[in-house]
Amino acid sequence: MIYYFAAPDAVYFIAVYAKNQKENLSDAEKRPLRKSSSRSSNKSTKLGRVLVDSAKQIARHMRGEIELPMKVVRVVPDVDVRRIREGQGLTREQFAERYGLQARAIQEWEQGRRKPEPAVRAYMLVIKNQPAAVRKALTAA
Repeated sequence: MIYYFAAPDAVYFIAVYAKNQKENLSDAEKRPLRKSSSRSSNKSTKLGRVLVDSAKQIARHMRGEIELPMKVVRVVPDVDVRRIREGQGLTREQFAERYGLQARAIQEWEQGRRKPEPAVRAYMLVIKNQPAAVRKALTAA
């Protein structure tokens, strides 16, 4: 299972595995777990203890006390397909034909019924910023 929460400058993921991979906790790491376990009259589950421990590690990381493994993931921003299309003065059908898209998909993106996939959002950004290069590449193919 994977849980996550978003902080102002990062998203933290907590991966929970079937096997406890941190069996060699120090006394300092065990102490907070004992306290949280005793508060709930020993009714906490192993999963609950793992999540509490993980959340505490995230808090320590956010305070700069410990380092956690990090992976940077670039997220393609949302795009306004209608604004890009209208900025070129094209109808949906013309835009679809020019850039190899389906008019129906464009309609659904513009009306908010569907969200373009990351690759399509990236393509839309290229169309927005370099439309001539896109047309040249498509006609050369």
